[in-house]
This record gives sequence, structure tokens and C-alpha cells, in this order.
Amino acid sequence: MQVILLDKVLNLGNLGEIVKVKDGYARNFLIPTGRARRATEANKAEFEARRVELEKAAAAKLAESQSQGEKLSGSTVKLTQKAGVDGRLFGSVTNQDIAEELGKMGYPVAKSQVRMPNGPIKHVGDSNVSVALHTDVVVEINVTVYGETA
Repeated sequence: MQVILLDKVLNLGNLGEIVKVKDGYARNFLIPTGRARRATEANKAEFEARRVELEKAAAAKLAESQSQGEKLSGSTVKLTQKAGVDGRLFGSVTNQDIAEELGKMGYPVAKSQVRMPNGPIKHVGDSNVSVALHTDVVVEINVTVYGETA
């Protein structure tokens, strides 16, 4: 199926490109989330009419993400979890925990934006985590986990 991208999609293309994707990917993800529309003649004409408006909105979204990224970059998130004597946690620190803590700090972040390269944190100490605020804006933050003995 051919679709017109209404937003930049990672590993697929930029705003306004007409790309061929699998039917299920278009029907189940791209179209329902508002990132693409079917590439019919009517939709192509409508897109060209709204192109300037969409580009301006995308530029504003990128600028907002960059300003939030500058504030967030290098910050430290401190979490306390129950841990054993050897420093291993009873459970783990997930991207949901980090997103909630960032929200409390004043940075509204969805859990899907928190990228943990080594999986959930299962030990006490410092770890580096990436936060993808936009497809072009990825910042590193430090997560410090303190152990709480039971």
C-alpha cells in the first residue's frame, strides 16, 4: 500500500514522502496514529494544499522538543527500590518508573520515549538511559537507584 507521510517516521521517511509499506503496518499503525494517509489522488491534492501548515507544525514540534531536550539533558533521576544486601533489587526499575519520576520533576515524558539499552535496571547504582523526545532529539539522562533494605 502506498501512503503519504504526515510526519517524520523513523526508518521510513520524512513529511510529504510517498512510500510503499505493508498493508497491516499502514492500517494498524500509521493511519490510526495520524502519521500517514492513503496515497489517493484526492489525499495527494489535500496534502499539497495543507503542506505549508503541516511543515510549520512539524517545525514547531521539533523546536519544542529541542528546548525540552536542552533542559532535560544531563539531569539525574533518583529512585529508591527495595534491595538485598548484595545490591540487587527485588524487582527492577523500568521505563514506566523513570517516566513517572520525570513527570514529577516537570518533564512530561511517555514511557515509550524512555529507551533502556540494557533492559530494566536490576542493580543499585548509576545507569545511563536515553529519552527520545522526537525522532531527531534523543538526550541522555542519568538514573541513580538507591537501595532500601527491607
